[in-house]
Amino acid sequence: MTEAVMAGAEPFAFGGGKTGVLVLHGFTGSPQSMRYLGERLGERGYSVLGPRLPGHGISPAAMAKTTANDWVACAEDALLELSAKCDKVFVTGLSMGGTLSLYLAALHPDKVAGVIPINAAVQVDSPDMAAVAFARNMPEFVPGIGSDMMDTSVKELAYDQVPVTCFKQVIGLAAAARALLPKITCPTFVINSRVDHVLKPHNATIIASHVGSDRVELLWLNNSYHVATIDNDKDLIASELHSFVQRQL
Repeated sequence: MTEAVMAGAEPFAFGGGKTGVLVLHGFTGSPQSMRYLGERLGERGYSVLGPRLPGHGISPAAMAKTTANDWVACAEDALLELSAKCDKVFVTGLSMGGTLSLYLAALHPDKVAGVIPINAAVQVDSPDMAAVAFARNMPEFVPGIGSDMMDTSVKELAYDQVPVTCFKQVIGLAAAARALLPKITCPTFVINSRVDHVLKPHNATIIASHVGSDRVELLWLNNSYHVATIDNDKDLIASELHSFVQRQL
């Protein structure tokens, strides 16, 4: 029997004009973390697609059965779907979603008009995560990493446990995206929180300094932690992302 998707974790799509924005959620998270941004972009007339990555928004056990290949394939399928009905498509994502957005920009330059990684991972500098990624005799799950936000009144719909088998997947995906940065030639807008308890903020400067694009912008967020898309800077992100897209049209 297929497990049900958690309430609030459903994928979303908003019909709009010929400019599309693909929004990708993060590792162990769900489309819930990107829905606010998607709604604001939809209100501005964009065609918006927010897929649910395989294994996410269901259960940690469901996620344990997936790999980075599955997450990449889902993101690529969503890009193709949006590209089929839009003249230009921009890709944004939070955390691992940002990693996926960079991956898409590098490998599908004909389909990505601009990329906006938000607190993205291209270097997972976590000794704890590295220590368990290939270790023997580890438990199947370890405590989760979700809901890192300055605004404590909001909760991210993310797993409270992480499948250990998925750590090596996200580390590998981040490393691949890091190596692919020079292949990104589209306009790039890096958005990053100054304080992030999940990923080190220097990921932002690595991205900005290594992409092959000659149009790179960097915005630092002072009032949000890792899940910035539903934190205090969520409206700033929406308006700055809109402005960036308009500059490329």
